[in-house]
Amino acid sequence: MSNQKIRAIGAAVLVVLWSVLTVFAWLAPSQQISEAERRPLAQFPQITADTLLSGDFMTDFEDYTLDQFPLRDAFRRLKSMFHYYVLQQKDNNGIYIVDGYAAEMEYPLNTESVDRAMRQYQKVYDLYLKDSGAKVYNTVIPDKGYYLAQENGYLSMDYETLFATVRAKTPWAAWIGIEDCLQLEDYYYTDTHWRQERILPVAERLCSVMQVQSPTTQTYTPTAMERPFYGVYYGQAALPMEPEIMYLMESDLISQCTVYNHATGKTTPIYDPAMLESKDQYDVFLGGAQSLLTVENPNATTDRELIIFRDSFGSSLAPLLLQGYKSVTLVDIRYIQPEMLGRFVEFYGQDVLFMYSALVLNKSLI
Repeated sequence: MSNQKIRAIGAAVLVVLWSVLTVFAWLAPSQQISEAERRPLAQFPQITADTLLSGDFMTDFEDYTLDQFPLRDAFRRLKSMFHYYVLQQKDNNGIYIVDGYAAEMEYPLNTESVDRAMRQYQKVYDLYLKDSGAKVYNTVIPDKGYYLAQENGYLSMDYETLFATVRAKTPWAAWIGIEDCLQLEDYYYTDTHWRQERILPVAERLCSVMQVQSPTTQTYTPTAMERPFYGVYYGQAALPMEPEIMYLMESDLISQCTVYNHATGKTTPIYDPAMLESKDQYDVFLGGAQSLLTVENPNATTDRELIIFRDSFGSSLAPLLLQGYKSVTLVDIRYIQPEMLGRFVEFYGQDVLFMYSALVLNKSLI
């Protein structure tokens, strides 16, 4: 076969392939979200005189075609594998993998973001805690990069400066360092979060400083969930990774406690197995991202109450603090403004713990 015929056949194959993909792209219904990336996908833009003349239509149309491209996830995986394994790039989509642990490069320390979060902390203190008689505590949850990045040659934020900044800007709160209570193995391979069955030392440290009953006085049963756990990095990295097993720490005390959601008015158990079917399986802990929850302990032997300002890491830790309190209220000031909080929570001398992760503090999320 002549070179001319080979080139003609190759060109014809490309034309056919491109035509099929084009027809599929135009006729297939648009996907609303990417389950792998856990984000909404761009939709076909509105055609108006303004969008056409300004150029916004073509910009939005380009985003639409990229997001709605046929077999997009398969092509993403092929591209990621080529860059990671063939080109030997140290990361893919900002995600790196070391010994099976996936993490996002979090660099540099965003001091403006941290300062903004501390202003929110200060606002809460000035509005509700300053004259309430509350015992106030503060900690920062280190992300996986604290134990993984620098020793493996990856960029990371200056964690020590982060911890020192948070301490310095909250002189009214007692600092509780927890980074020495954790190690890399306490985090999921494919997710940002820590594993609940591994964080009893953190709960013990907090309870010791706050002088309440330690979780070690309870008997917990780590119970494996049947559905495999796929963390947030599983889709974002677009690289072959094995799913994991999620364990819930169960006990007689936890099974009898209830969670009241102030936004929905509904009462649920501590763990909701139905959430394991959602796109973010970590929502099994207290129903996931919620602005305001109150956990009631009907068998409490104390009148003490705890208020935690927290992100999703706190959802899995809070159940391990219940034995020391008759109620634990969880507040996420990413979803409720401090000025609104007084409508729902009365402050009268409870224990108060500020406990956000380094990831949240560094990304202007508060």
